[in-house]
Amino acid sequence: MMKMPSFLHYSLPPPRSFFYFCLLLLLPLLLLLLLFVAPSSSSSSQDNNNKVTLSLYYESLCPFCGDFIVNHLVKLFQTDLINIVNLRLVPWGNAWLAPDGTFLCQHGNDECFLNTIEACAVTVYPNVAQHFRFIHCIENLTLEGRQNQWVNCFHITGLAKLPLDCYTNGNGKNIEQKFAQETTQLNPPHRFVPWVVVNNQALQEDYPNFVNYICKAYKGKSKPDACRSLSTRTYDMMKDGNNSFQKPVCYVGHVKNLTLP
Repeated sequence: MMKMPSFLHYSLPPPRSFFYFCLLLLLPLLLLLLLFVAPSSSSSSQDNNNKVTLSLYYESLCPFCGDFIVNHLVKLFQTDLINIVNLRLVPWGNAWLAPDGTFLCQHGNDECFLNTIEACAVTVYPNVAQHFRFIHCIENLTLEGRQNQWVNCFHITGLAKLPLDCYTNGNGKNIEQKFAQETTQLNPPHRFVPWVVVNNQALQEDYPNFVNYICKAYKGKSKPDACRSLSTRTYDMMKDGNNSFQKPVCYVGHVKNLTLP
């Protein structure tokens, strides 16, 4: 009978020894994974904690709010700035509550309606890119004098008509009441819209300079490209208060009745 070569003879290690043997083999791999994965997740968590909050208080039919949203605030999404910004849109503006609880808006009932639709969009589309895209669409139409075509924004953005349901079921009114309370509690009180607040600092007349304020307020390690291009001189001008832009705004108390054609 042929004998098996000696080099083919082997015996399996006992089960417990085999377990420890595998563990010793896998341990270096686990350590390597921790070295590569843990820092990135930690860095991501730190970046989220360091996000700058930008709150925009505005009203839907103020043309200067529309211009700011469509032509300026959109830069957050056209660059990498949105990665470091917690953007909050608060569509109430210079509206006020009547004694019977109804809403009165600077540019009439149609503004109250669109304010509520946009407030509903913020709530039912919690993804900031989605609700900004929808609101950007409406505001772009208002700048063109075509605010009566606002419903087309559902098709243009590819979003469901959830804000309409929110409006008709009364939830939109509750959201607007919360936005009204938040707006009236601003400190300092808002004097006009658009009213921009960055990390609880009201930019007031300097609101067009919002990108510089975002970059200065951001304390994270990964500076966006949009911030790296800003010069020290720009920050010095901000500190000295010599970089204010005089822009048209909708002041509190100036009532103009606009209706959807």
